[in-house]
Amino acid sequence: MRRRASLVLLAFAVFFAALAPLLRWYGYPRLAKIPPSEYQTAVLEARPATLLDYGTMKPRTVSKVSIVQTLRGNVAAAEKVGKATGRDVVVWDALSYVAGPDGAMVSKIPERYVFDAHSQDPVHAGGEHVDGDAVRREGIEYKWPFLTEKRDYRYFDAQTRTSAPIHYKGTRTFRGLKVYYFEQTIPWTRVPLPKTMPVDGVTPETVRKAGTSRWYSTKRMFWVEPTTGAPVNGQEIHREELRGGTLLGDRGRVTVFSGHVKMREDYVRHTVDLVTSQRRLVLLLTTWLPGGFLALGTALFALALLLEARGRAARHQRSVPALASTPVPGIRPR
Repeated sequence: MRRRASLVLLAFAVFFAALAPLLRWYGYPRLAKIPPSEYQTAVLEARPATLLDYGTMKPRTVSKVSIVQTLRGNVAAAEKVGKATGRDVVVWDALSYVAGPDGAMVSKIPERYVFDAHSQDPVHAGGEHVDGDAVRREGIEYKWPFLTEKRDYRYFDAQTRTSAPIHYKGTRTFRGLKVYYFEQTIPWTRVPLPKTMPVDGVTPETVRKAGTSRWYSTKRMFWVEPTTGAPVNGQEIHREELRGGTLLGDRGRVTVFSGHVKMREDYVRHTVDLVTSQRRLVLLLTTWLPGGFLALGTALFALALLLEARGRAARHQRSVPALASTPVPGIRPR
């Protein structure tokens, strides 16, 4: 009976020991992915900020500038691209909407970002663009890969339409979470004018005809939770200028926007709570279940060996004949 039980335990031990690496290295890469219907909104603010008054073409200090970033999963487009490429694909239709202190629109730039749902690698299909201009992304944007590594990545900058390194700067603690801190600095670069301008009658074409160009520089900072690859906080020290041309009169350049952009506190709290819950799901697939199955398999294997050893000892004891209690010759029992 003990031998049969030890064989059953040994079979379960082998099963759980084999299931641990199978879940980690086969199941996790297929189960961990971004859903195609993802919808996110974040509000960032610069308090105070410098903003161009297009009526007077002079910069002025304002109490705040708000940036509303929206990411909306386009399920129909993702299914179409997925059929064409044979991959699990996510299509995000994004919008960055900048508003002044009175709520009036300063600029708005739409994007389409197409990427692999598992690895976050860009997929060059489905009409990826920035403000209607076709682009071919390299590296990441908005989100880091699951199980982010302590290294530099290439990060896509929507203003310049190019990718550049974003540098790992160390491990920190943010709101109780271990995070990786990344920085990217974009030097002053000439960039396209937004297709939607904040003043009626002023278009990118009229600005270009006046010989005026738009320039941009930023220092970008992210605090990334490494298990999920999701940023829990983001900031930018952002500057934009108009340079040259008859539009500015005798001035060589004017500030369009300047400010330290930070995520609003209520959105920071919401993001931390959301990422904390998602982190548990990823850890369940990568650490907790594989580790638990491996420990259970080891314990069952040890128990099977113990039962087998006890069974063998019992069988050996039954096979030895009992000794008779006969007195030894020459010795008188008392």
